[in-house]
Amino acid sequence: MPTFIKAGFWEQTCKNCKGYNGWLNLDQFVGQSGTNGTSGSSGSSGTSGTSGTNGEAGDRYQTTSSSLFTLGTGGTITVGLGLAYTTAQDILIAYDINNHQVSMIISYNPATGVLVFDDPSGVEGSGTYSSWGVNLDGAAGGNGTNGTSGTSGTSGTSGAQGLSGFEWDPTRTGSNGYLVGDIVNYLGNYYICIANNDALIPPSSLGVYWNPYSFVGPEGPEGPQGDPGPVGIPGLYVQTTNSAIVTNTTTESTLIGTGVGTLSVPANTFTVGNSFRAVFGGVMNANNNETVRIRLRAGSAILLDSGIQNLGSAIVDDVWSLNVDFTIRQIGATTVASIVSLGSFHYTKTNNASIQGFGFNVVNSTTFNTTISNTLNVTVEWGSASTGNNIYSDIFVLNKIY
Repeated sequence: MPTFIKAGFWEQTCKNCKGYNGWLNLDQFVGQSGTNGTSGSSGSSGTSGTSGTNGEAGDRYQTTSSSLFTLGTGGTITVGLGLAYTTAQDILIAYDINNHQVSMIISYNPATGVLVFDDPSGVEGSGTYSSWGVNLDGAAGGNGTNGTSGTSGTSGTSGAQGLSGFEWDPTRTGSNGYLVGDIVNYLGNYYICIANNDALIPPSSLGVYWNPYSFVGPEGPEGPQGDPGPVGIPGLYVQTTNSAIVTNTTTESTLIGTGVGTLSVPANTFTVGNSFRAVFGGVMNANNNETVRIRLRAGSAILLDSGIQNLGSAIVDDVWSLNVDFTIRQIGATTVASIVSLGSFHYTKTNNASIQGFGFNVVNSTTFNTTISNTLNVTVEWGSASTGNNIYSDIFVLNKIY
């Protein structure tokens, strides 16, 4: 594009140019070419840069071993030095494609090449070899893509709708007749149809076509619970054989025969209020004016003592009975524990059917001890040794009544 300057510019800058008024095209003024300058001298070449240092070697795992080792176990082998193995890495120890195992590293010494590994997590083949290839076990591949979902099964067809029940309908005739199983209410009575019938006939006159139908009402509410029955009396001991006959002796002897159950109460098992009843029965003979003494014992402690009792006139094959009741009032050692006992001994005279006997009761608060085991015994003691004095029991039952 041409270059112009405005008129009057030179009047301000060059008086010799006076008289030109207008725009000047500077491109029309061409100066003379200047002479060429001399060439400069070339610069000196720069020095070459030094080579960079070699990069660090990457981690090494592949190695070999000539250690003798048996597949299927943990162990120690010697491998290459300066490897990158660390504890808890899984390694593959292979003799060939058919004999190898995978184990976890326990320790590795890069200075000696000693590699210690655990029992294998997987083994292929077997045998003892001394030529091994060792490397890291390959990492597990990622999860595969999910399989496509199976197509949904077709829906089953709906079952047919069941027949509706019918009430008696006097307009129901022809093809609307009743069918087998239909139930109707006719004049307040229910009937069930037992044969197909397309004709309108009142159920009461259908004969073999209809049977009376009884409806079972809903189950009534549960009745009130009955009163609990009486609590049974726990049996502790029952005599099943006659006791030994106590005769011709003045030694205190037991009136209890062998049986089933127990007469012993373990230590510290009595509680306050425990009550017991012992019932005896048997046969006795005694000379005229003979004496007898009855005792109830718990171990060495005397719970009940009748004292010496005179039987009066002679006794011949008289039936006798003894009832004893006792209750624990206080538990503990001697002088603390307390028990009250009551007994009644009776016999029936065969010559006149009169009933004779005696009763006795004792509170023992001195020698009774519930902290030890107690074994019950009932004894008899004659005043004189004679074959005419004899007694035995054929019944004895001990119950806990509270």
